[in-house]
Amino acid sequence: MPEFIEVKEVSKVFKISKRSNGVPGMIANLIMPKYEKREAVRGVSFSIQQGEMIGFIGPNGAGKSTMIKMLSGILFPDGGEIKVGKWIPYKQRKDYVGKIGVVFGQKSQLQWDLPVMDSFELLRAIYRIPKDLYRRNLERYIEMLLMEQFVHQPVRQLSLGQRMRADIVAALLHSPEIIFFDEPTIGVDVAGKEIIRNFIKDLNQQDNVTMLFTTHDMQDIENTCKRLIILDEGEKVYDGSLMGIREKYGTTRQLDVEFNQEEVVKPIANVEILEPDETDSRKRRFVFESRNVQINDLMNELLSQYDIRDINISEPEIESIIRKIYNGEVVSE
Repeated sequence: MPEFIEVKEVSKVFKISKRSNGVPGMIANLIMPKYEKREAVRGVSFSIQQGEMIGFIGPNGAGKSTMIKMLSGILFPDGGEIKVGKWIPYKQRKDYVGKIGVVFGQKSQLQWDLPVMDSFELLRAIYRIPKDLYRRNLERYIEMLLMEQFVHQPVRQLSLGQRMRADIVAALLHSPEIIFFDEPTIGVDVAGKEIIRNFIKDLNQQDNVTMLFTTHDMQDIENTCKRLIILDEGEKVYDGSLMGIREKYGTTRQLDVEFNQEEVVKPIANVEILEPDETDSRKRRFVFESRNVQINDLMNELLSQYDIRDINISEPEIESIIRKIYNGEVVSE
């Protein structure tokens, strides 16, 4: 299958004004402005097939927003190449914007004082959407997103979750081939998040729409995406499946053991034994790296030496792995 999005060695550099403090610094900057360069994206490459759902994440300042703006045609790269389908976004922006949809969690394209339906009608006119397509999409999305009860209310009267659902419909009315989601569930309650996530999954499966997410909510990623791209300090540090990131970085394991009686546990090589739980002195937690310790060997050693009531094995949550990558606690290969 041919690649739908191709990004090759893309870089973006911003010039930032630099001046001394106070009035003298301001005057000097007017006469002879000084700038410093900041490389927001450095040599990033990846490809995406039609219909993929990609989680695009990174800490603040990682370059992900800059990358998304280049993919959507808002910014142009200073180096490298970007191609989406048959378009080069920043060169063919006029034609390209009619093929993409953008949902910003903190910005709305709906008219604040108008009923939601009136905003949709305005967008139909702006995008010149054929009436049959508009009506078909509108009816389908309203049903899928459970919007019947509030679609005729003014936008200002909607809850955040309701407005987000309306914004998603607004971005999809013209049947875009690719959708960029920027924090689509930020501030939305649990029930609203579930509705949005289910809609996104169903739409992707039914229409084969390509979707890219930027979000800090890892549950958005885990519940919708199979692939993750992580940027840090302008560089790509990971591109692969959620399972793959666990295998590559999530090497820490923990074994929670409950003994039938209080035990003095002997030290075990390459295993950290945490102090008993304050509420139950019969419990211990054994923390180790899966590269250094075989879990079966550890369990056999414990079972052969102690009277054990219960054992629970757990892997690190995906959020804790991502946090370690951001903090530089793990090193990409």
